[in-house]
This record gives sequence, structure tokens and C-alpha cells, in this order.
Amino acid sequence: MTTTHQFSGRKFLFLLASTRLGGNTETLAREAAAALPDDVEQQWLRLKDLPVPAFEDRRHDGPGIYPEPVGNSRVLLDATLDATDLVVASPLYWYSLSSSAQLYLDHWSGWMRVPGLDFKPRMGGKTLWSITALSSEDRSMADPLVGTLRNCARYMGMQWGGSLLGVGNAPGTVLDDTEALRAAGGFFVKDRASVTV
Repeated sequence: MTTTHQFSGRKFLFLLASTRLGGNTETLAREAAAALPDDVEQQWLRLKDLPVPAFEDRRHDGPGIYPEPVGNSRVLLDATLDATDLVVASPLYWYSLSSSAQLYLDHWSGWMRVPGLDFKPRMGGKTLWSITALSSEDRSMADPLVGTLRNCARYMGMQWGGSLLGVGNAPGTVLDDTEALRAAGGFFVKDRASVTV
């Protein structure tokens, strides 16, 4: 049963990483979010509406530092740091994350190297979640995607909230996955201290 104190002070950032508006992954994410208490802050960002430049690896160029992010990169950075819970809602594309989700994570490497930003320490303790729709009944096909995000959480000192998987190909068909819908209703209702990476 959901308790209000479990969500006190938490802010959920939903990062929609599909190329399709209102696709199965977004539908599943909204089903999960609907179970959160009404007073829990939610921010929804669609990555395709916030394009960021291609990531450039400058780690070994001179001092290996990056400038302060601007534009859409700054919007994503600020939202990321403001959240207590980050939900990456990416469909399974070629057995992994969508390109927009991968690019977002690539920029974490730069944000870690912006002087004074302290990105990695500030990410520690946040919780990372994964929501994914895939077209195969074999949910293990999403293992590479889930493993990527779980490993990112471990590296950043974040807690791993878990993954919610739903089967759906044509738009709306994830609503036929009764197992996924049942899991969505209680997806965020977990004791975070008991979740290990």
C-alpha cells in the first residue's frame, strides 16, 4: 500500500526517449506515473523536442574540461539535477536504448567534467528507473538496455529502481499486456533502501 511519507520530497523526471508521440513506452510510463500520489512532483521531457549537439569526447584534450552547458543541454542538466528520481522511458531499439536516450547519457560524461558543477557527486543517491516497450514476448531481449542503465546507476552512485517492461508493437497495444499494466500500478512503490544496484 502506498504511503505518503515514502514519496515526501521526491521529484520524478520522466525522460521520454521515443521518436513516436504517445507510443507504447510513453503509455506504459504514464500508467506507472498515475499510481504516484497526487502531490508528488512530476516533470515530463520529450528528448526529441530538446535536441542536443553530438557529444564530443574531450577527456584527453588538454585539461579535459567542458564548458557550462547552454540551451537544451542546460535544460536537461538542470532537470536532471533537480530530480530525485530519473525515469528513462526508452523503447527497445535494436536491443538497446534509443539514440536520444544514449546521447543524453553521453552528455553525462561532459557534465562530469564541467568545473564546479560536481555532477557525479550530486547524482549520488538519486534513483534511476527504466520503462521500456518491446515488440517481443521474450522480455530478455531488453537485457542489454536494462544492463546499460543499471551499470550507469552503479557508476554514478545512484540507486537502481528497477525496470518495467511491456510488450507492444503498434501504438496502443501495450495496453493488451495485462502483466505489464499490473506491474505498472506498483512500479514506483518500493522501499528504495532495499533496492541494490
